[in-house]
Formats: sequence, C-alpha cells, structure tokens
Amino acid sequence: MNKVLKNSWALFLGMGAIMIAYGFQGSLLGVRAVKEEFSLTATGFMMSGYFVGFFIGASIIPKIISRVGHIRVFAAFASIASLVILIHAIYISPFVWFLLRIITGVSMVSIYTVAESWLNDRASNKNRGSVLSVYMIILYSSLGFGMFFLNFSDPINFEPFILISIITSAALIPILLTKRKAPTFKKIESMSLKEAYDASPFGIISSFFYGTIQAALFTLLAVYAAEMNFSIFQISIVTFLLAISGAISQWPIGKLSDIFDRRYVIIIASFAAAFFALCSIFASGTMHLPEGLASSKFWFYIFLILFSFCSLPMFSLILAHTNDFIPKEKFVAAGASLQFTFGMGAMGGPFLCSIFMNIVGPNGFFVFLIFFHLIIGIYGVYRSRIRPSIENPDSQFVAMPQSITPAGIELNPTTEPIEEPKKVETEKPKILNTN
Repeated sequence: MNKVLKNSWALFLGMGAIMIAYGFQGSLLGVRAVKEEFSLTATGFMMSGYFVGFFIGASIIPKIISRVGHIRVFAAFASIASLVILIHAIYISPFVWFLLRIITGVSMVSIYTVAESWLNDRASNKNRGSVLSVYMIILYSSLGFGMFFLNFSDPINFEPFILISIITSAALIPILLTKRKAPTFKKIESMSLKEAYDASPFGIISSFFYGTIQAALFTLLAVYAAEMNFSIFQISIVTFLLAISGAISQWPIGKLSDIFDRRYVIIIASFAAAFFALCSIFASGTMHLPEGLASSKFWFYIFLILFSFCSLPMFSLILAHTNDFIPKEKFVAAGASLQFTFGMGAMGGPFLCSIFMNIVGPNGFFVFLIFFHLIIGIYGVYRSRIRPSIENPDSQFVAMPQSITPAGIELNPTTEPIEEPKKVETEKPKILNTN
C-alpha cells in the first residue's frame, strides 16, 4: 500500500482536489437553482446536462488522448472545467447552465479516463486491487468532503463559484509536475449491446435503470433538501452521508454477493433500498416547517444512510453479476458496455425525477427512487425464475465507483492480467585485461 501511494501520490492528490470541486459544484448548483426559483422541471433538465456530456465525452475522448496525449488532455479539460464553473455565476439561466453542464460532463469523463488509464499503467498484477481500492476511497471521501464547502458562503453569492475554479485549477499542479512519463493510450474494445444483452439480460437492463437512479440521486438530493427548507449545513450533512455510507457499504454487501447467489443479493438490495426510501418519506413528516415547528431530522438521516447502504453498491454488483456469465477475457469489454447503458439511463434520470417531484411535491424524489428500484428488483425475480445462476470461479465482486471508465475497470484484479513493469537492465562495462 505504501508503494502504491508513493508511486501515485500526485495523481491521487490531483483527483482528490477534482472530486472536492465536483462534489461542491453539484450541491451548489442544486441549491442555487432553488434560490433562483427555477422550476423543478427546469432544474432537472439543467442537471441532466452533465450526463449528456459524460455520455458524449466517453465516445470521443479516447481518440483525443491517442492524438495529443494524456497530460495535454488532462490539462486542457481541467482548465475548461475550471473556466465553465465561473460562467455559471455570470449567466443565470437553466438553458445556459444545461449547456455548461454538458461541457462539464465532457471534461469530467476526460479527466477520469486520463487518471484511470494512468493508474492502470502504474499498476502491476500484485497491486492493482490496492490501487483501485485507494482510488475509490479517495474519490468518495473527497466527494463527501466537498459537500461541506457549501458552507463557505451563501450560494447566492459568486464567491463559491470562484472557490470551485481555484480548487480545480490547483488540481493541475501535482499532476503536471509529476516526473513519471505518461502512458501510451490503449484502446479498449467493447462488446456489442446485443452480445452483452445475450450474455446477461438482467445486467444490461438493470444497468440502464440504475443509471437513471444514480444520476437523479446525486444531482437532486441537494435540491430536495433545499425544497424541504434544510439549512445549508444540513444540506451538506445529507449529501455527505449519501456519499460516505454508500462507499462503506461496498465491501460488506460485495462479500455477501460472493457467498450467496449474486442475483438474489441485487434483488434484496433493490427491495431494501425501496423500503428505506419509503421510510424516508414517512420520516420527513413536518421537518420542512420553520424551526420550532419542524419535526426532528434524526430518523430521516438514519433511513437515508440505510438507503444509500443498499443502493450505492448496485453498479459493482451488476458488473460482477454480468461477469458471472462471460469468460474472463471479456470482463473489460462487458464493463464498457454496461457503462454505455448506464450512461443512456443517466441522461434522463434528473429530468424524469424532476417530473415526479413536480407532480407529487419534494417527496416525489423518493417516489422516483422507490419506483425504479422496484423495477430492478421485480425484473431480477423474473430473470431468476427463467435462468439458473452460474458458478464462475473467475468472477468476484470488486468495489468500483459509478463514474469508472473502461480504463479503470481494467484495474479489477479479476480481469485479464496486465504485464508486470519491465526493469531496464544497464549493460555492465567490460574490464579490459591489461596483463
């Protein structure tokens, strides 16, 4: 572990700063949209722009990296992300923000791809599981920590936007000053959607619907909290609890999926997440009323943690389940296909969730989560009855962030082995015999 940190500290430090800025930005835009009195539909439309950009960027960025290299791509798109957030403070419009969110999405997927392919190049067969674990811990902890920057200044001011730009720009410094040579970009092939669907219908369908859930969950939770009259500090607590509890739950739930039928673990987790989302609605009670009249938020926090604990490991579970039905050499290709379907679902998630909130009220946020978790669970029950589970010794659960790219999926220790770093031997000088 020490060797992993020593070899990749600059990259981890830079990505930590990027995720602090990203976590701060997501909460800030949601709260600011409420304060600017954007309609819920307009807010959902605006927030969905990020996932449109992420989807577009995932298809074009490999070609750009192959042409100009990792360092230039990272520097360019981190700079663009730093610039774009400042424009949000100048032009206050849902449509303009939607376009800016698209650019942010393209920038972030570019940054992820560069970082993860760089980590993959630095990893060996012995330590890539450790590299992935450290990377995931840094991503989630930095994301959660970034939520508390919401207390830096009133979201209605321009200072928070400047701080996000500063943090994003600062992330460039350790990475651009690293001595290590950038890796040669390796193109990763993906399976066709038909091939992936034939291998695991449940994997592809559940990945699509889970993308819808995830996109709405991380973009509109702050909007829900603001609509329920949470203070800025309480909003930061809610978003922090979501990120951290979801990260912690990956390992215990993943271990269960390696012991029991993975499909049943996904089904139970889906129904449990729907149940705790329902409990969150009941726990919300009158907590939206002014101070003195509002009910306690304690049980709401508890049920949100339990919901996150069940829901956030879902992508890694779905990926591991899909790998149960395919040979080891196709793990990365299948992961790329799952990311593609996840992205398709994510593009419509925030907008669709905002429609639920428009019809039902703020708690439409949880009604949306209940509905789509039930779809995954019910479809899982149907698939388990028509197709038996398969014992695949090469497949096991590996915790991964939902933002992982195909380059990052290669860090999974169960994928096709990567070559060990080669040591260059210097030729020893010959000693001439003068006798």
